[in-house]
Amino acid sequence: NAIMVNAESLLSAANIQRLLVDMPETYFSSGTTCICSSVKPHANSVLSVMSTASLFDHFRRNLSVSNAATISERYERITSRLNRDFWSEESQTKHSFQAGSYGRRTAIDGISDLDMVFWLPPENLNRYKRLEGNGPTAMLQEVRTSLLRSYPNSKITADGQVVGVHFNGHRVEILPAFELDGNFTYGDTNNGGSWKTTMPRPEIRAAHDMNARTGRVYKRACKMLRAWKNTRGVGLSGLLIDTLVYRYFEGTTEYDNCGYSDYGHLMRDLFSYLANLDEQSYWLALGSNQRAKCKARFQPKAKKAARLCQEALEESTEIKQAKKWRSVFGKRFPTVESLEKSSTLTESSASSEQFIEDMFSVDVRYNLVIDCEATKLGHAEFLRRLLQQKRRLAIGRDLKFFVTDESNIPVESTIYWKVRNKGDEAVKRNMLRGEITPDEGGWTRKESTSFDGAHYVEAYAVLEGVCVARSRIPVPIQNVP
Repeated sequence: NAIMVNAESLLSAANIQRLLVDMPETYFSSGTTCICSSVKPHANSVLSVMSTASLFDHFRRNLSVSNAATISERYERITSRLNRDFWSEESQTKHSFQAGSYGRRTAIDGISDLDMVFWLPPENLNRYKRLEGNGPTAMLQEVRTSLLRSYPNSKITADGQVVGVHFNGHRVEILPAFELDGNFTYGDTNNGGSWKTTMPRPEIRAAHDMNARTGRVYKRACKMLRAWKNTRGVGLSGLLIDTLVYRYFEGTTEYDNCGYSDYGHLMRDLFSYLANLDEQSYWLALGSNQRAKCKARFQPKAKKAARLCQEALEESTEIKQAKKWRSVFGKRFPTVESLEKSSTLTESSASSEQFIEDMFSVDVRYNLVIDCEATKLGHAEFLRRLLQQKRRLAIGRDLKFFVTDESNIPVESTIYWKVRNKGDEAVKRNMLRGEITPDEGGWTRKESTSFDGAHYVEAYAVLEGVCVARSRIPVPIQNVP
C-alpha cells in the first residue's frame, strides 16, 4: 500500500539509520490477564517504523506546556510579593519552589492547578501556634492579604491548606509552610486547625532519578497518561499518575532508553499493568511514601485503552493506526496528512461537531458519571443497566440524561452536554449533531429515540473556565418500537 505521511513528520536520516540498526524485538506483557501478546512493527517497512516514531514524537511535543513563560512570570511575581512582606527581601526565587506536576515536570498543556511551596520565617510558626483559635487560618489570611497587594482585582481564596490565586484558565495554589529538616510543616484549617508535614522534595527527586534511568521515557509516559486521563475522564491526580508509572518502571527495564517507535508497545504494556492493579484507596507516593489517594476506578478504562493500543499496533496502515491512537489519547495525538482526505461521508459531514478541547482547557481531576432514564407509557429503564445486559434502546422512548450520585464534581460546576448521532440514517437525515451546549438546569438533558444507530452522549463539568471532569455513555438504538 502507498504510505502518505506529512513531510514535517519525516525522521532525519540519522534517526532512520538508528532505527534500522536497533529494530525492537517482540515484547510480551508479564502478569496480564486480558491483553494479547504484542505485534512487532512491520519489520520490512522503514516508512512504517518511521511514521510511528514520528507520530509519537509529535504527540510528545503537542503535550508541552504552551504558556510556560506566563506561568514562570506568575510564580516569580507571587514569590517576590511574599518575600517582600514576610522576609523584607527583594527576590523572585528565594524561599519558594514549584511543586506538584509542574514541579515534577510531568504536567501537560492545559494544566489548571499549579502548586508552589513558600516557606515563612521559622519564628512565625510559634506565633501562629500560640494564637487563640485557628492558627492555620490566621496564617492563610496573612498570606492572602499580602497577595491582594499585587493582585487586587483577582479572586484569591484561602481555605484548607492553600491560598489560591485565580487566573483565566488556571490558578496558582500556594502552600505556606515552614522548612524543618528538608521537609515542610504546613497548616490545615479544617476541624479547628492542625499542623502536618509534607515531603515534596523527595517526590521531585524520585521523578528526576527515574527519568534519568529510563532515558527520559518515564516523564514522557506520565504525560501521555495525562492525555488519556483528560480524554477519557479518568479522575486521577497527577501525583497518583506519576506514582503508578514509577511503580511500573520499578518492575521493568524493558523500555529504558527506547525510541519513539517503541512507544506504542510501551503504552499498551503500561495500560495492561494499570488494568491488572487491585482496587485500593491509596498508593504510597514515589519518593515520599505519603498517601496518594485514589478517588476513582481507573482499571476498566485502562483495560479498554490497552485493547485499543493492541488494535492500533495491529492496524495495516498509518492512517488507521493514528485513528486508534487518537481514540486513546485524544486530539493532541497527531494525524498523518492523508487522514482527512480519506474520511468517510459520515466523518466529512461532521463540520458542525464541536470538541471540548477547543472551548476550554481540559484538566480532569474529578469523577463524573452520567446515566439515562428511558421511559414509555410510564415504564422506565436505566441505560447503564441495559448496556450491562447488552440490550439496545427501542425507538419512541423519552430520554432523560442526568449526573449520578457516583460523581464528585463541585456543586458550582457548569455542565455542558454533547449529543452525537452516528450511522447511515443520521447522515441521510442530516442529523449527526455534535454541538456542545450548556445545561439548562438541574444537570439533566432531555432527548428522545428516533432512529437506529450507535449514538452517544457526553457531559462535561466546567469550573472557572476549565473542564475538570467528563463522561460518555453509548446510546445504541434499534429500529423497533
